[in-house]
Amino acid sequence: MAATAAIKALDLGGINHRVHKYATASDGAWGPEAVEHMAGVGAVPEQIFKTLVLDVGGTLAVAVIPVPERLSLKSAAAALNLTGKAMMADPKDVMRVTGYVLGGVSPVGQKKTLPTVIDDSAHLWDTVFCSAGKRGLEIELAPDDLIRVCAAVVGDILA
Repeated sequence: MAATAAIKALDLGGINHRVHKYATASDGAWGPEAVEHMAGVGAVPEQIFKTLVLDVGGTLAVAVIPVPERLSLKSAAAALNLTGKAMMADPKDVMRVTGYVLGGVSPVGQKKTLPTVIDDSAHLWDTVFCSAGKRGLEIELAPDDLIRVCAAVVGDILA
């Protein structure tokens, strides 16, 4: 398997992680699909995080939250000290700026480093899962390592 930018970034940073691969057949429900497959390695839905890109007054930023949850755009913007109207970013901008396809956007190893906030529920787990930069590919790592490699802030950003 060829390493994605996310996996390369973790390797270069010396960050302990595991890569999990599964066959994907989703038509857009990538989070629930990851939950289904990661259950096979003992993960629970709240331990599997999705990467969302938002636009706050023209500034793109990243929010990382558990798959079953919904993001509070206002809380995410506040956690990042961004002002302006917060909305989900245009999918074309997401792919252009991160270098990843939708359903495979990782918070790690993006083409352009974006301000990032990770929901504080990540600290409930010894390890968390997030996209490895490709549909059907997840990385498992310690929450503090994810926070560090993303230069992220942590906050209560759930709706």
